[in-house]
Amino acid sequence: MFDRPSPLNEEIKFGVDEIIVSKTDTRGYLTYANDVFCRVAEMSTHDVIGKPHAIIRHPDMPRAVFKLLWETIKGGNEIFAYVKNMSATGRYYWVIAHVTPSFAPDGSISGFHSNRRCPSRKGISDIEPLYQRLLDEERKHSNPKDGLAASYQYLTDMLAEKQVSYSKFIWSTGE
Repeated sequence: MFDRPSPLNEEIKFGVDEIIVSKTDTRGYLTYANDVFCRVAEMSTHDVIGKPHAIIRHPDMPRAVFKLLWETIKGGNEIFAYVKNMSATGRYYWVIAHVTPSFAPDGSISGFHSNRRCPSRKGISDIEPLYQRLLDEERKHSNPKDGLAASYQYLTDMLAEKQVSYSKFIWSTGE
């Protein structure tokens, strides 16, 4: 699909007043990326348009979070999520993403829109233990599908125990 660099332990930071914006079609292929997206991802518009949004997916991100995100937005709802992304050079950057469906005039979902801001350091440190726990659960299983199911079950059980949605959970952290 696309070549991925090896992850580097070097963080890219962007301004708290900057917003990373992207739009995708219903399959998650990029149809728009603003200049901040391209600069932080260390890619040109030509490099990203028409590619899967997963082109910036960092391997430290639990698949269960993306499963929850996709289920939420495909259901016509918005979601907030912490996401660790990876640039074209392998460096990483954290965002607090607000992802929403875009609707056609007939009410059907025509794509998705995401605005991402720089999260607080406390928010990142608050979410990292959960994400590590989800990754550990995914890696316990030799079958990736089983690992995803177990990780997702852990995530949904934790949210049910706290009686909150993922978005509300996010806002209860350091943000």
